[in-house]
Amino acid sequence: MTQDGKTQDAKAQDRKQKLGQVIRFALVGGVNTGTFFGIYLLLHPWMPYFLAYTLAFVLSMIGSFFMNTYFTYRTRPTWKKFLLFPLTNVTNYVIQSVGLYALVAWAGLDSRIAPLVAAVVAIPFTFLLSRRILIPGSGASQGAEPRTEPVSGSSRV
Repeated sequence: MTQDGKTQDAKAQDRKQKLGQVIRFALVGGVNTGTFFGIYLLLHPWMPYFLAYTLAFVLSMIGSFFMNTYFTYRTRPTWKKFLLFPLTNVTNYVIQSVGLYALVAWAGLDSRIAPLVAAVVAIPFTFLLSRRILIPGSGASQGAEPRTEPVSGSSRV
């Protein structure tokens, strides 16, 4: 046993579980980014780029919630998590929005490409925040195993 009371096997299992979450998060992020960008490009010709960006962001965030609860963290969606998930994405939205504006207005980057660049910067923040909200007790300072609710039968959302 180590100082925190876990065996080496338990620590290895924790690392394996977290690595699985990171890999699944990356897969969901790829799908979500593709969905976001597709919606953005569809809306971009019909409205100002920032409005198209905002609508695409909101729609893809809803999809992201369900993909992350069921697939990434393998927990059950609840109304509480659904309502809190956008709060954690405020940081993501702010980072991406500031990045989008700076890239388009100041750096002169094409407004069709800038959202992808801004999204890359926000990825680590989004992972940490979504994990914390979707798996209660998963904060970085906590050594305990995250409490997950297995996905089964019916959904609460």
